[in-house]
Amino acid sequence: MSGTVRVKLYKGNIIGAGVKSPVSLYNPDIATMEADPTQAYDQGDATGFIRLNALRLKVSKGVELNQ
Repeated sequence: MSGTVRVKLYKGNIIGAGVKSPVSLYNPDIATMEADPTQAYDQGDATGFIRLNALRLKVSKGVELNQ
């Protein structure tokens, strides 16, 4: 990693408090949910993941699945 890592020291523990790097993959212009979906994140992209995760939870609870 290149950049800066901030940590907090408390009673013998080390707690990560943040990282900053000039070569980060995070881009706030793409990550926003307020921009045009063709240019940035489209909330509809998460639908399949949410349904797939819900399926696992419903099966584990024995709930009948609604199609």
